[in-house]
Amino acid sequence: MNKILSLTRRCVEDYNMIQPGDRVAVGVSGGKDSLMLLMALAKLREFYPVPFTVEAYTLDMGRADGIEPLDFSPIRSLCQELDVPYTVLNSEILHIIFDLRREKNPCSMCAKMRRGALHGALQQHGISKIALGHHYDDAVETFFMSLIFEGRLSCFQPVTYLDRTGITQIRPLLYCGENLIRHTARRLALPVVENCCPADGNTKRQEIKELVYELQGRYPGLKARTFGAMQRLPLPEWGPVEHRRRPLPEELEE
Repeated sequence: MNKILSLTRRCVEDYNMIQPGDRVAVGVSGGKDSLMLLMALAKLREFYPVPFTVEAYTLDMGRADGIEPLDFSPIRSLCQELDVPYTVLNSEILHIIFDLRREKNPCSMCAKMRRGALHGALQQHGISKIALGHHYDDAVETFFMSLIFEGRLSCFQPVTYLDRTGITQIRPLLYCGENLIRHTARRLALPVVENCCPADGNTKRQEIKELVYELQGRYPGLKARTFGAMQRLPLPEWGPVEHRRRPLPEELEE
């Protein structure tokens, strides 16, 4: 956990993600990444020189034919242990997508509906900053997705201000590799809620994940060089500012 916490703090500082007095909402899906982000920010809150608070929000996707609702009570218990307020937001997204619309390629619509529901709830609660659980591998895979499927050099930004809603998205786990997160989550016995979506594991992102894994095996250091290139090009909002430090070491891929 100490390594996760160190890398999270470094990322927060490098991209100036948190300002004094921020109320930071953590979007907790129940997966290992969002739970690790929740724990990292809850721990960071205790000693970070810039005071901020943490709140957890889970969007319950509801149920659809053949898909049972998820049990988020273990996450609620974790939030109580971490002294983090926890809110579950109810929705009928699964019912709309799979029962009513019968979407064959549901990911894009699902993402838009989830984002809209979550952002609307944050506005109602007076929160303007949300932390998302995207990590190092997510960034590299998104870069390759944009290149291969769209012909663009692009990726999500470490910090994104959404002018339509006034909400700022931050991604404090960008310096943490997926393997590190997975192993740490297992050691800490985090209450991971398994993904019940029928489309899980059968997406373009999964194809790219497998491709990057194969290329990394053939060309060790590929992910580190890709991530470094994103910072050095730089992609929009990825370029270092004066207080940012050296590129990440390749050891993050371990």
